[in-house]
Amino acid sequence: MAAAAAAAAPGALGALQAGRARLVAACCARLGPGWRLPGSLTGPRVGPAMWARGWAPVAGGSAPRRGYSSEVKTEDELRVRYLEEENRGIVVLGINRAYAKNSFSKNLVKMLSKAVDALKSDKKVRTIIVRSEVPGIFCAGADLKERVKMNPSEVGPFVSKIRAVINEIANLPVPTIAAIDGLALGGGLELALACDIRVAASSAKMGLVETKLAIIPGGGYTMCLGCLN
Repeated sequence: MAAAAAAAAPGALGALQAGRARLVAACCARLGPGWRLPGSLTGPRVGPAMWARGWAPVAGGSAPRRGYSSEVKTEDELRVRYLEEENRGIVVLGINRAYAKNSFSKNLVKMLSKAVDALKSDKKVRTIIVRSEVPGIFCAGADLKERVKMNPSEVGPFVSKIRAVINEIANLPVPTIAAIDGLALGGGLELALACDIRVAASSAKMGLVETKLAIIPGGGYTMCLGCLN
């Protein structure tokens, strides 16, 4: 329906919107039931039948698992996956720090930067999805437990590195989609804001909670809040 409505728009803008709608619908179909098209959290859900394609049961359990044909791992905290067949060209960046609510650590920021640097020069990549591998958590921002162990001289450069990697994602030459499941807080919300498109599950909750402590969000993308519709 979204693609049909966009196609009715005049000229090149209508074609662009139609293409965008088709891209998002295709990516939503790979993310799971409960995901909605962007623009409204009350938009149409993606059907379970579409979602079921491309998943296979995990051995010894009933939880679904994506049927990826290849996987590149730097470490378990970030999983880089390349989809195949009709979804060839789509790359999924999966954050996997369950014990720290997917918060940004020095190691995760380093791995994100390395992955993004490789993807921006890969001509075969058409779309990048940023998502969580942990149910109920997208990203909780900076790892404050790690930060309290830093010397004061380390804090500023660490925040700058988070800002830099979010900016690198924003400047990627291909469309980026944030698949938001559960909490997206602080720098995690800014990571989502840096993407071109945000697709949220019905369980998603977003906020800049650091402002309650009189801390200014450090990722640099709160400016995008005024651009959302």
